[in-house]
Amino acid sequence: MQQWSRQQKAAGRRIAFVPTMGFLHRGHLSLLEEGRKNGDLLVLSIFVNPAQFGVGEDYEDYPRDLKADGALAEKAGVDVIFAPSAGQMYPRGYATWVDVEGITELLCGASRPGHFRGVTTVVSKLFNIVLPDIAFFGNKDFQQLAVIRRMALDQNMPLEIVGLPIVRETDGLALSSRNSYLSAEQRIQALTLSQSLAAARQLVSEGMGDSAQILGAVRALIEVNPGPRIDYLQICHQFSLQNQPQVDADSVLLLAVYLGKTRLIDNCFLLPEAVRCEG
Repeated sequence: MQQWSRQQKAAGRRIAFVPTMGFLHRGHLSLLEEGRKNGDLLVLSIFVNPAQFGVGEDYEDYPRDLKADGALAEKAGVDVIFAPSAGQMYPRGYATWVDVEGITELLCGASRPGHFRGVTTVVSKLFNIVLPDIAFFGNKDFQQLAVIRRMALDQNMPLEIVGLPIVRETDGLALSSRNSYLSAEQRIQALTLSQSLAAARQLVSEGMGDSAQILGAVRALIEVNPGPRIDYLQICHQFSLQNQPQVDADSVLLLAVYLGKTRLIDNCFLLPEAVRCEG
């Protein structure tokens, strides 16, 4: 992979990159579509990264379908699929980790200790192997995107990081590979995530700016149904991810909710005129 990338870059070709854990859906395809527009060559990685799963999480059960992913990638115009094994990425004696401090300790980082160390390590390795000029990530994993931006900036990585909007089902549910875990009843209950985000935006549009009040209303909406269990609700600054007592143009509402054993995340900017961090 690295040798191929070096040859392409030596020939002056721009490499666009979409790193994934596979089991591709329309959200991934939207990243590939944008990558196709922004590079001479498009690389997709498929790797279920064991380092970002904690004890008792779903590493073994995480959905995988490399054959179907390959067919979708071909239709999307992918030039190369990089699909290494865990042993290739973490060979015997592996001992080097990338750890971004501060913003990894909040939100998902508080709930999943060590998760972001696994994310930043594998993404750093993928960048070193694929050597992309531009890489695309989805805004559904908002904290992950913020962490990767921080890592790339701090490490002077010579590439552009681009975040793209969340892709949703027609009923509002954010696309996720883990949606496949949901029962029919849980699938209906999962709609409270996007519905609560819409309700929060509506409250802000009506003049409510106090974060505690907004979060209280969101919590009440989610907890009306006995199924969902809230992991966190927080209104944060889009770059620092620090709490914001009052809503402004940088405010993002982030939430994580369990439905049975399935943990789903979602987010939205609270002001329509917010300056998005997609670039």
